[in-house]
Amino acid sequence: MIDIRKLKELVRLMVENDLTELNLQDQQETVTVKRGYGASPDVHVTPAARSAAAPAAARPAGGDDESDTPAVAPTAAASDAGLVAITSPMVGTFYSSANPDSPAFASIGAAVSPETTVCLIEAMKVFNEIKAETSGTIERMIVTSGQAVEFGQKLFMVRPS
Repeated sequence: MIDIRKLKELVRLMVENDLTELNLQDQQETVTVKRGYGASPDVHVTPAARSAAAPAAARPAGGDDESDTPAVAPTAAASDAGLVAITSPMVGTFYSSANPDSPAFASIGAAVSPETTVCLIEAMKVFNEIKAETSGTIERMIVTSGQAVEFGQKLFMVRPS
């Protein structure tokens, strides 16, 4: 898995140099970072073994492949217009509060700032505080407490302020 500090440095360099896409590959993984004008970067990390497979676009349509787009995807994308995603920086287990008896770190309608802790992600028995890294109001919570999450998976959708 790519080091989050290295990833943040790559994103910072992209923003400073006004780059829209960056592709890096080594023997262990391939990293693709893309960003649109005024949008936060879109990051994809895949193991190098998978990079040799045919791209999803080249696969025949209608198969049982996970890359098939469900019919509801455009509706979900339209409802997220203008929202910023808070994504998971790692693989682990999502927790909305410090313990079952504590209130959630963040809830729908809550105002967040870049330093606001929005959740915990447990990875290898270590609980990592996840910061919002944006300012705004939480519009949607996408995952539930105790759910396994992947690197880059959307956790919350925020309406920027």
